[in-house]
Amino acid sequence: MANVLLEFKASAADSEPLNRPVLIVGQLANLQQINWTQVKGKLQPVVTKEIWQAALASLNPNPTDSCPLYLSFAAVAALPSRVSRHNSPSSAHFLTRLVRTCLPAGNNRCIVMVCERSDVFASACAIARAFPLFTRCSASSRRTEKKHVTVEFVTVSQDNGPLEVSTLECLASAADGVRLAARIVDTPCSEMNTDDFLKEIKAVGNELCITPTIIRGEELKQKGFGGIYGVGKAAQYPPALAVLSHTPSGATQTIAWVGKGIVYDTGGLSIKGKTTMPGMKRDCGGAAAILGAFKATVKQGFKDNLHAVFCLAENSVGPTATRPDDIHTLYSGKTVEINNTDAEGRLVLSDGVVYANKDLSADIILDMATLTGAQGISTGKYHAAVMTNSEQWEAACVRAGRSSGDLAHPLVYCPELHFSEFTSAVADMKNSVADRENAQSSCAGLFIGSHLGFDWPGVWVHVDIASPVHAGERATGFGVAMLLALFGQASEDPLLKSVSPLGAATAKTASEDQMERDCKRRRLV
Repeated sequence: MANVLLEFKASAADSEPLNRPVLIVGQLANLQQINWTQVKGKLQPVVTKEIWQAALASLNPNPTDSCPLYLSFAAVAALPSRVSRHNSPSSAHFLTRLVRTCLPAGNNRCIVMVCERSDVFASACAIARAFPLFTRCSASSRRTEKKHVTVEFVTVSQDNGPLEVSTLECLASAADGVRLAARIVDTPCSEMNTDDFLKEIKAVGNELCITPTIIRGEELKQKGFGGIYGVGKAAQYPPALAVLSHTPSGATQTIAWVGKGIVYDTGGLSIKGKTTMPGMKRDCGGAAAILGAFKATVKQGFKDNLHAVFCLAENSVGPTATRPDDIHTLYSGKTVEINNTDAEGRLVLSDGVVYANKDLSADIILDMATLTGAQGISTGKYHAAVMTNSEQWEAACVRAGRSSGDLAHPLVYCPELHFSEFTSAVADMKNSVADRENAQSSCAGLFIGSHLGFDWPGVWVHVDIASPVHAGERATGFGVAMLLALFGQASEDPLLKSVSPLGAATAKTASEDQMERDCKRRRLV
């Protein structure tokens, strides 16, 4: 999968399965709507119309199903016929699984995605997740030729014409962003330390003609970034705050995305055990998602000021490591008594969001992080946990999750009840809660928000992606699609505007109507 070139086309040229293996995938109802003439060029002569119709008749998705059409060269797969209100109508997670398991092998393959136009964006991002870029398997490193996978969309129901060139370009940018984020998260710290992450930021900046602002090492300490400096000062490679800024003329507001970029988290002196430390290369998932999303967003055109703030550090152990009982002064000017060096993400993010407010004058600040293990308990493996000071943005995040496939669900926002968990006798606050059974993920987010101030007049959104950032041992690139959709209203791209939950109300899709009818038929027992 690592050397796969993924292409989105309005129409993949006709080719028989022996020359180009093919997977046709979609909801069964959508598959039944398409005409034989729309797919026969990908299947004939080895698959006839009668075989195609028999295969469709044999499908019984529960929740998914698949059927081979010709040996291992052609297959059709069905997504769930309906989903619940907290899932994406695109069935994005199931689509990724089906592509991984049902796409025939080969160097030149084709995926025909059959869906409604409203599901095109989420489906493209889901397909991209099935083709991770990072590998150090020796067999893969010896293989020099690129494998090609061509994705063609066949849209059904309303507005079922071919996709426009601008739409295909947007899908390619989004898929590139998803795969970039996943590659960074999959890469071990030996190859993705803070130096390497800065190289990734500079590479995106070069592509977009943006020069990053970088504050690093002792300069962080001098300028008052006690959170980032305190977490990363013991590591071989110094911590850094890096910023990519897109400032178009005519912008009416300023948006800042702040990403947690802990390239490895040993836990510090509050060290993790041998079973919980493996996988901590993924603790930079928030920063990776923001880098991938920023690249795609700016490439597609963005009307407002947009700043991507990366809080980079390795939480390491050494003679200069932060100790429990140490007190740090963060960029907000507030003092924090460290009672758990393994609660480091909130420290670096607090510096980041305050920088976004003080130095960038942001109106909207969103921080994204693999912040708490408790997130997986709160909202599970598939849904990010969202907390915000705005009810409108809370609802928007949930809707953006459904339209993008990067699902999200709200956390409790109640600082007057929960922030007392951080009470300290000798500083403004501690960095970890007194009671670990009291809304841990909410409290962790509140720690970050407290440095902005709970009376801050702007919009603050906190997104915890600790569990969705990976599926098994592979990164998912989670967060990229969500950010593209959530802020799509400020994009110049028509597709991103159409999936945005903010701005003008959009008509319900057929799948949303069906979901609403299903809900009405259910009764509480």
